[in-house]
Amino acid sequence: MSGPLEGRVALVAGATRGAGRGIAVELGAAGATVYVTGRTTRTRRSEYDRPETIEDTADLVTEAGGHGVAVPTDHLDPGQVRSLVDRIAAEQGRLDVLVNDIWGGEHLFEWDAPVWEHDLDNGLRLLRLAVETHAITSHHALPLLLRRPGALVVEMTDGTTDYNRDTYRVNFFYDLAKNSVLRMAFALGHELGPRGATAVALTPGWLRSEMMLDHFGVREDNWRDALDSVPHFAISETPRYVGRAVAALAADPDVARHNGRSLSSGQLAGVYGFTDLDGSRPDAWRYLVEVQDPGKAADTTGYR
Repeated sequence: MSGPLEGRVALVAGATRGAGRGIAVELGAAGATVYVTGRTTRTRRSEYDRPETIEDTADLVTEAGGHGVAVPTDHLDPGQVRSLVDRIAAEQGRLDVLVNDIWGGEHLFEWDAPVWEHDLDNGLRLLRLAVETHAITSHHALPLLLRRPGALVVEMTDGTTDYNRDTYRVNFFYDLAKNSVLRMAFALGHELGPRGATAVALTPGWLRSEMMLDHFGVREDNWRDALDSVPHFAISETPRYVGRAVAALAADPDVARHNGRSLSSGQLAGVYGFTDLDGSRPDAWRYLVEVQDPGKAADTTGYR
């Protein structure tokens, strides 16, 4: 049976691991051809020095029912991004979904360090990776995306507009990076909406990415063992959950109703009716506001 995105073409920029991989796989499960990019391949690793590769992600896309295409790309290099888009245009003649999930800043920020104490080079590098990459990718990819009406741009970030407006996020550089991406989606909504396309900002909740699981010393099959030391981790979600959010948006013929908005995986699960892999529907951002941030005991009843 064909999926709802059969014949559609997506680019997930930053799909080596984490949310990007989860999104790519779910777009594939819906039948899309998905180009996946990143800097870590089976022959070369980025400074993260982790084992996940874009080829692995492409294989998972194909196994899910789509067609995965891995293209090594440094999104800080406009020439590489231009070549990537030219390749998609030559091979497919269209681009229906662009997901800007480039990040790369986990090893560059210092928790709660004020700007004058934070390493300046690392802070500026973080901003380049988190913001400049998105601008470069949009600049080169959007002309192809706008060839057909109904296309979708998803700007991936951390936190909703409402939450980030009133909450200091980690430090100056991290806060600026994540809020800049929210504003990018708002601006793109104004530029793309009149031209027949939709732009949104999207945040997962507490993501059980490969790096997060490693940080807590657990695997996906025993992740609840981490609750002994981090009880609020009970609200966490797999990367496939936000992937299902993107797939639902891409398949929605009325997706323009979301144009320019800030959305979350848990919020969209309520709109579209999808679940995480375990059948639950975690709503992490409501949980943070109502349970975790006020200092209440961990209790996910009514939140997943």
